[in-house]
Amino acid sequence: MGVLSARGPETVLETARLTLRPWRVPEAIVQRRLWEERDPRVPPHRRLDEAGRPTLDEMTAWIRDGTRAPGLGLLAVERRGEGDVIGYCGLIAGTVGPHEPEVAYELLRRTWGAGYATEAAQAVVGWARESGRQRLWSTVRDWNVASLRVLAKVGFVASGRVEPDDVHGDSLFLTRSL
Repeated sequence: MGVLSARGPETVLETARLTLRPWRVPEAIVQRRLWEERDPRVPPHRRLDEAGRPTLDEMTAWIRDGTRAPGLGLLAVERRGEGDVIGYCGLIAGTVGPHEPEVAYELLRRTWGAGYATEAAQAVVGWARESGRQRLWSTVRDWNVASLRVLAKVGFVASGRVEPDDVHGDSLFLTRSL
């Protein structure tokens, strides 16, 4: 599904409808919107605090100063037809170890239900396979039914590992062999 192309040191993945690529500084506003839209059940460290932090300036700095490790990173998801960035998808360091990263994604609510998360996740799974990874993981809260469906569509299965959390919902660990 995904086509890996190298443009200098940057990773770019392309699908029929999406381009996954490094973030650009002006797109910090999209990151801010993602934080604003997060479900209130998400743990506080992943939501805006009462003072509105992280701020747009902080998010801009994250993009400007971020390092791009080969084979890992959260790529901006851009709709090819519209040219707008609608979220992110990529690989992050996992709890199992450096050779078994986690797939992570988040899209703006206005784009939910159109299959973009599945398409982006399929591209990232292909990227991981091409980079020689053997297994991927993903953690998702038990209440996040939409994300569980996306992960099932791209081949993830329950690992049996669950981290209980009575406040924010249990974290389910899903895995996929490559």
